[in-house]
Amino acid sequence: MSQPGSSAAAAQATHAGTSQSVDALSVDTFVSQVITTGAAVLAGKSGGLAPKDTRDAALAQMLSSGDDPLLVLDPEQYTWGYLHILCARLSNTSPSKPSPEVIETFCRRFNPEQARLAPQKVTVLAKGIVRVAAELGNDKFALGPLYNLVTRYPSSLACLTTVHPIFVTRCVATKHYTLALPVLAVPITTIDLKLSDLTYSDNLTYHYAGGVALGALKRWKDAEEFFEICASSPAQLPAAIQLEASKKLVLTQLIIYGKTVPPPKYTNSALQRLLKSSPYGAFAKSYPLGKAQLLASIQKDLDLFTTEKHLGLIHQAIDRAPRWLIQKLTSTYLTLGLGDIAKEVGINSEEEVRSIIVNMIETDEISATISADGTVTFSDPVPQISKIDVERILRQAQEQTRLLYELERTMNANKDYLTKVRSLSLLLI
Repeated sequence: MSQPGSSAAAAQATHAGTSQSVDALSVDTFVSQVITTGAAVLAGKSGGLAPKDTRDAALAQMLSSGDDPLLVLDPEQYTWGYLHILCARLSNTSPSKPSPEVIETFCRRFNPEQARLAPQKVTVLAKGIVRVAAELGNDKFALGPLYNLVTRYPSSLACLTTVHPIFVTRCVATKHYTLALPVLAVPITTIDLKLSDLTYSDNLTYHYAGGVALGALKRWKDAEEFFEICASSPAQLPAAIQLEASKKLVLTQLIIYGKTVPPPKYTNSALQRLLKSSPYGAFAKSYPLGKAQLLASIQKDLDLFTTEKHLGLIHQAIDRAPRWLIQKLTSTYLTLGLGDIAKEVGINSEEEVRSIIVNMIETDEISATISADGTVTFSDPVPQISKIDVERILRQAQEQTRLLYELERTMNANKDYLTKVRSLSLLLI
């Protein structure tokens, strides 16, 4: 068996390839061309090699010498050709699937510049990795190769690719939420259709799955941002995933703020009407009430919440309700006994109320003191901003300024955008 990058096997493939016409495509011919021709040149000619089905069938074969081309070619040096063969072998009809080790090695070592010459194949590879994981009965297998692919393929993680939604969706499916954090931490500011054959749904799926992952980690503010991007993305007709994002967005906002926040003005109005007329809209309208009242209010729609897998978020919102009711009391009363607070928020135990208030004081949700006799005295919080906070805010402002500058520069280089701006300017004159 030939080893990866075997010079003897490569020489055999080159000799075999040069003795055949280009039109009669075989894996020997292809390997010969990959070894003797630059990736950029091959990428420019790839459309004329052969029809896709015929090409994939040929590239899924072994070399005439019996060697495996994936062990002959070096994945880093010959990334473009290797990627084509790998994708052909990952197809459902291929008789010889690549080993998991071959897939892992390629994703770890491929040359990003060469891979960018075949963006559609990168998408095929990502989907093929998920399929291999399912065939192995090991969904976790896909995580490592997809992570390497999504972090190494684009020139920046700020550029959305088709691999982004596939990777984050697999992280959610396998409950490996933290693995997605390095990717989710970088805001999407660029879309390059030459780099990835993106569709509108890729953007929706990425931000929806990202919101789910961040919500599972209780990073509520970040989850809110991702759900909002998904729900408010412009569309003539809202997609089903946008309605699901809207439901999760409402529940997330109840957890963060104790109320819903008006959506961006460009959010589809039909989507907002659907949400308001749903059980989620009714729940948000009645929130916050005492826990017993809220639990009673969801009973008639319990099956719906369970089926749509939102019951967990609803219960977390209900658990937060006493805190919002206590916060409301701080704007009405200066002092109040633990027993009175317990009645107001619908909790039977004074000790439970004491525990909640102590925790709220510790987390700076309220400013208050509890006396020995159980009297709670509320006061206005004193703003405290440390030097570290100031430096952090300044760094964030500088980073946002840099991102906006890069975005403006990219837009100003876009001919379609500039043409539309000029046309609009002429209409306004």
